[in-house]
Amino acid sequence: MIKRSEMQKVASMYTNPRIGVLGSHSALEIMDGAKDEEFETIVFCQKGREIPYQRFNRIADQIKIVNKFKEMASLANQKLLRETDTLIVPHRSLTAYLGYDILENRLKVPIFGNRKLFQAEERENKKNQYYLLKKAGIKYPKIFESPKSINRPAIVKVMEKNRKLERAFFTVTSYADYKAKAEEKIRSGIIAKKDLEKASIEELAIGTYLNFNYFHTPISNQVDFIGIERRLQTNIHDYNALPAKQQLEMDVELQNIEVGHTPASIRESLLEKVFKMGDRFVRAVKKEYAPGIIGPFSLQSVITKDLEMIVYDVSLRVPGNPIVATTSPYTKYQYGTTFGIGRRIAIEIKKALDEDRLTEIVT
Repeated sequence: MIKRSEMQKVASMYTNPRIGVLGSHSALEIMDGAKDEEFETIVFCQKGREIPYQRFNRIADQIKIVNKFKEMASLANQKLLRETDTLIVPHRSLTAYLGYDILENRLKVPIFGNRKLFQAEERENKKNQYYLLKKAGIKYPKIFESPKSINRPAIVKVMEKNRKLERAFFTVTSYADYKAKAEEKIRSGIIAKKDLEKASIEELAIGTYLNFNYFHTPISNQVDFIGIERRLQTNIHDYNALPAKQQLEMDVELQNIEVGHTPASIRESLLEKVFKMGDRFVRAVKKEYAPGIIGPFSLQSVITKDLEMIVYDVSLRVPGNPIVATTSPYTKYQYGTTFGIGRRIAIEIKKALDEDRLTEIVT
C-alpha cells in the first residue's frame, strides 16, 4: 500500500492544483464542478472514447488520449500529473479499469479520496459495505449465505461475464428458481459460473428506491446532504411499463444496466432520518478505515411502506449522478445555490488550499 504520508508530501508541494479524471463514468460532472470553481482539468481518454470530452470543450483543459485506460498510471503519466500539481478524483471506472493493485500500490499521485476504502464496495471483501452498515447501525437486506436457504423473494447480485462494469442481477423466489435462472444465464453466456460463486444474494427489499448522496472530508464542518436521484435501467424499466397481460405473453431476458438518472426529492418529515443515516455512516467508516470518508458517498436505499430505510448498496467515491447538479433543492437550502458532487469537491479543495489543509484530504 502506498503510504499516505508519501502522497501528503507530494500534495504539500502543490501550489496551483488541477483536477485529473479518467474519461468515463462521471468525468464530465467532476470537471464541470472544477471549472465552476476555476480549477484547470485534465482527462485521460481511451482512444475511440474521447468525443464527449472534445465536444464539451469548456470543461477539459487537457485531453490526453491513451490506447488503454491503464496507461493513465504509466510512469511517464504519473510524472506528468505530479509535475502539473494534479489531484486525481476517483469514480467507479477508475477503480474498475485501473484495478485496486494499481490504485493501492502503484499510482503515486495524490488522490482526493481514501484509497484504502475503495475495496470496501466489493461484497467479497471482509470489511465490506455490509460490515460498515452494520457498524453504523444502518439496516440492510438479509443476506442468504447459501442459495439453498432462499425462502422468499431475493436478488442475486452478479456481474456480466464480458462487461465487468455491467450488472446481470436477477430475482429469484426459491432455490429451484435460482438454479433454473442461473443455469440459463450461464448457458446463454451472460454470466460466468466463477462470478456466480462470488455473487451475493440479498432479500429483495420492496419499496421506493432513492439514492441518497452525501459529502464529507476530515476538514468538513458536517456531513452535507447533496441530493437524491434514481437510476434508469434497461431493459427492466421499459418492460415494467408494459401492461401485465403483455408481460405474460413475452419471453424477455431482463437486465439492470444503468443508462441514465432521474431526479427525486423526499418528504420533509423524513429528512432527519436521511441526515442521521449519513452521520452514522461517516462515524463508522472513520473508525474502520482511517482517515475515513474523503469526498462523496451514496447510500442507495429503499423506503418501505412503514417508512423504514434499508440500504441495499453503497458507493464510496463519486457515485455518478449528474442530474443532481441542476435539480437538487438541498444544496440551495444550505448554500443558496444549486450544485452537484463535482462542484462540492472543488469547493472543498479550494477551502483546503485557503486554510493550508490540502494534505488532510488526500491519500
